[in-house]
Amino acid sequence: MKSAIDLFSALGERLRGFERDPRIQAVAQQACSANDWFTLHEIGRAIGALVDNMLQPELLRDWLKGYAVPVSRPQNILVIMAGNIPLVGFFDLLCVIASGHQCIVKPSSKDRILTDFIIDQLQAIDPDVPITRYDQNQRIDAVIATGGENANRYFRNHYANLPTLLRGNRQSVAVLSGEETANQLIGLSDDIWAYSGLGCRNVSLLFIPKGYDLQLSMPQVNTKYRNNYRQTRAILEMTDAPFRDLGAAVLLEKREFPTALSSICFTRYQDLAEVETWLAEHDNELQCVVSECVQHTRRCGFGMAQAPKLTDWPDGQDTLRFLTDLTKTDK
Repeated sequence: MKSAIDLFSALGERLRGFERDPRIQAVAQQACSANDWFTLHEIGRAIGALVDNMLQPELLRDWLKGYAVPVSRPQNILVIMAGNIPLVGFFDLLCVIASGHQCIVKPSSKDRILTDFIIDQLQAIDPDVPITRYDQNQRIDAVIATGGENANRYFRNHYANLPTLLRGNRQSVAVLSGEETANQLIGLSDDIWAYSGLGCRNVSLLFIPKGYDLQLSMPQVNTKYRNNYRQTRAILEMTDAPFRDLGAAVLLEKREFPTALSSICFTRYQDLAEVETWLAEHDNELQCVVSECVQHTRRCGFGMAQAPKLTDWPDGQDTLRFLTDLTKTDK
């Protein structure tokens, strides 16, 4: 088998210029037909982020140099993928293959077409790449799974005797100083509404200084998001709840995460120390923090929430460390 660096660098080259590749465009169109939340633009965004941030040889080399990979005793790792945004499960597949384990992929029905396409590309690059599609008769040694709380409760029970890395519901916040540039605010809009706000890295709660006049630029949204907005707005109007109408989303003043997709919450702070205290108290609920004025282990700049780097571990859990440690405890 090719080295992980060579394999995934070659994949990056295949995906580069995807917008001009009729084969990839045809697959993307099929994925949009199978999932009404997906658009060609958002699929292009996802592929572009992978190519730029994860599939460059120098990035892969720097990322892997701190780990003892490939492992000496490969195991069968089941990866149960989410499907809320395009190729959201790719990073786990990358981690398993890069660690030297066998990857058993169970894609979400919502993202099966794109996932299958990526697997086909990897197998075309190297027929010996250790990837198989899930079969209930396969031996499983460990599980990486992403899902909601109910799904994770099932995973914990079903795979109780196996090492598991489970990820549940998390949300993301932005902390504004009030001195942000116009470009940073455009980036914030992207952090909120990229992928229709469906990702755990999408910002849904904003901290703004007292006296600050928050202005958000609302992008074009797809039909399903707009329908959600209309329903949310109707409920708020019926209950006389205060809100600001952004045209395709509603803005609510409260210090909590919204319960509706098309709702964005904001809260005003007196000083940043109060925000930092809140972030520390809610750390296990957070995926990332978009800001230039507070420090956080999962902080990123404006416009970068949905462009994670190789070291931006989901839920702050080092996936490669989990995978390499498996062989240390293997009997």
